[in-house]
Amino acid sequence: MVRSTEPGDSHSETGSGVRGPGGPGAHLASSIRPAPAQPPPPSPARTEIGSLPSLGAPLTLSTDPLGSSTPILKVPSSMAPGEKIKAKIKRNLPVTGPQAPTIKELMRWYCLNTNTHGCRRIVVSRGRLRRLLWIGFTLTAVALILWQCALLVFSFYTVSVSIKVHFQKLDFPAVTICNINPYKYSAVRHLLADLEQETREALKSLYGFPESRKRREAESWSSDLEGAHPRFSHRIPLLLFNQDEKGKARDFFTGRKRKVSGSIIHKASNVMHIESKQVVGFQLCSNDTSDCATYTFSSGINAIQEWYKLHYMNIMAQVPLEKKINMSYSAEELLVTCFFDGVSCDARNFTLFHHPMHGNCYTFNNRENETILSTSMGGSEYGLQVILYINEEEYNPFLVSSTGAKVIIHQQDEYPFVEDVGTEIETAMVTSIGMHLTESFKLSEPYSQCTEDGSDVPIRNIYNAAYSLQICLHSCFQTKMVEKCGCAQYSQPLPPEANYCNYQQHPNWMYCYYQLHRAFVQEELGCQSVCKEACSFKEWTLTTSLAQWPSVVSEKWLLPVLTWDQGRQINKKLNKTDLAKLLIFYKDLNQRSIMESPANSIEMLLSNFGGQLGLWMSCSVVCVIEIIEVFFIDFFSIIARRQWQKAKDWWARKQAPRCPEAPRSPQGQDNPTLDIDDDLPTFNSALHLPPALGTQVPGTPPPKYNTLRLERAFSNQLTDTQMLDEL
Repeated sequence: MVRSTEPGDSHSETGSGVRGPGGPGAHLASSIRPAPAQPPPPSPARTEIGSLPSLGAPLTLSTDPLGSSTPILKVPSSMAPGEKIKAKIKRNLPVTGPQAPTIKELMRWYCLNTNTHGCRRIVVSRGRLRRLLWIGFTLTAVALILWQCALLVFSFYTVSVSIKVHFQKLDFPAVTICNINPYKYSAVRHLLADLEQETREALKSLYGFPESRKRREAESWSSDLEGAHPRFSHRIPLLLFNQDEKGKARDFFTGRKRKVSGSIIHKASNVMHIESKQVVGFQLCSNDTSDCATYTFSSGINAIQEWYKLHYMNIMAQVPLEKKINMSYSAEELLVTCFFDGVSCDARNFTLFHHPMHGNCYTFNNRENETILSTSMGGSEYGLQVILYINEEEYNPFLVSSTGAKVIIHQQDEYPFVEDVGTEIETAMVTSIGMHLTESFKLSEPYSQCTEDGSDVPIRNIYNAAYSLQICLHSCFQTKMVEKCGCAQYSQPLPPEANYCNYQQHPNWMYCYYQLHRAFVQEELGCQSVCKEACSFKEWTLTTSLAQWPSVVSEKWLLPVLTWDQGRQINKKLNKTDLAKLLIFYKDLNQRSIMESPANSIEMLLSNFGGQLGLWMSCSVVCVIEIIEVFFIDFFSIIARRQWQKAKDWWARKQAPRCPEAPRSPQGQDNPTLDIDDDLPTFNSALHLPPALGTQVPGTPPPKYNTLRLERAFSNQLTDTQMLDEL
């Protein structure tokens, strides 16, 4: 039975899927076969639709003259096989992991593949609430890890302090002894006669009585200076301020009232804050007298002593050093008896040290001949015992108001700051000083701001001694004094190529000194911020006790013996107010050492990091490396690729010629059924393809046959199926 079909019959059977021996297309195609004499179409249209997974070659869709699109697998020869496989894999396979095209896909890949538990639960948890909870837990854990690690880093440079106690033979420290009165009054009275007379006149004007040792001497000096213009009070006038009269003050010597210009300073506060109605002070002015400052004191005693001290330093600054040494006390005069560790000693065991404000001082055990004395026992019997001759009659009445001596215990290479840390010794008393040695060792930078030897401190050490914080501060102030005022302050050592201040060469040095000292106290000079503490130092903790000496029953024989011993140095009978006894000893031989050591190390820091990571997120160092790779390397790589692609597109658009768009070329086909589709076609999708257009396809010849012969089903294979098997 033969059925004829017209060329344009819409019921012509067509197939568009890949037909195999067992597929639906094979059953449909087996019942239809063209005439054997019909030649094949000259040039069928082909469309690439996919690739076989086993071969990796692109599929080609061939169209027969009937308009059916039977997929015929063809391997194009325009590309190399390796390039084709790479192109198809890159286009079809999904890309995940560190090479993800977007940040979202990168984060999802990380959460699914990381070993940290919280991140994975964010992705695999079902429900929005659970995801939000896991996000909160994970972020909290990360915040706690960062916080704890930051604390570990910030506390890395901390120290642990260890205290060790040693019992051993100890080196005895250096002991410096000074008389409170720097120079014998009889030796310097001729230099200070005018100053003392004006001081007495000020006391008489203020309190109504003259202050003198002997009225006869005072009257003689008063007659000599009567009618003479006061030299010191004219340069620095002493003034009496009344709180009721602001801006005015009464001169001590003339008794007249005068206007007070400039600032009024009560050391560190305004004069009007004082509760007393009357205060005493003096006025200091610069060279041109346009800038003045008045310094007031709540007590007239303090004001007169400060005023006297300024003029005293000005006078003594002009006296040569050798002459000042001769005017002070010798070692034989100061030291009456000496014992150390049960052995007798004398003035030859002491070294002269001249202090500007304390005169001749003497240091015991000052590493003379490179030898340091030591003690093998504790207790007062094995320390230093000296009896000092104070000689109260030679005291300057206006410079010092107490009687006795000063002692300071220090290292052999350390400068003795008598004024700062000296201990006063009373007359007619025995002063026992028990010592405990403490040695401290501190760590330098970055653990602390201490210095080993002061070489890293930008302050020149003007003292002939080892570095210390006090030396740095005083050196800084003296250097600033030379820079600002042009001269050095008298109470400190003289810097190189500098002179002490005096009226003749530096008329306004007192005003400059007070202004600079005020700035130093208020930390405006920067000395406190530059100077550092020494990293290692020795400190002696002192315990002082007093007892009356000599006793009433022993002074009857003790004082005559001491007078006879000192007969070669003095020509008077000693009394108990001229003598003072000093005992310095170790209470025990326990030396305490305070040492600092680093509390952390790199190993401990890494261990603490690992403990925090494992505690909060069950993470290890490898996880940290993975986080660094994903969140820093891959994250920024994706951003860089995007920016680079945008730059390339922008450059391509810029380089392209500006011309009107040409109509799209049909490229050998205008049949919509032949449009390229990247998805693999199926039999069902082929049935839904739109029919061919009525117009004839250019380049495709019309069919040459009018009928199809219908034979029994599945007699033999069709030609297109045979072609598929051949492939």
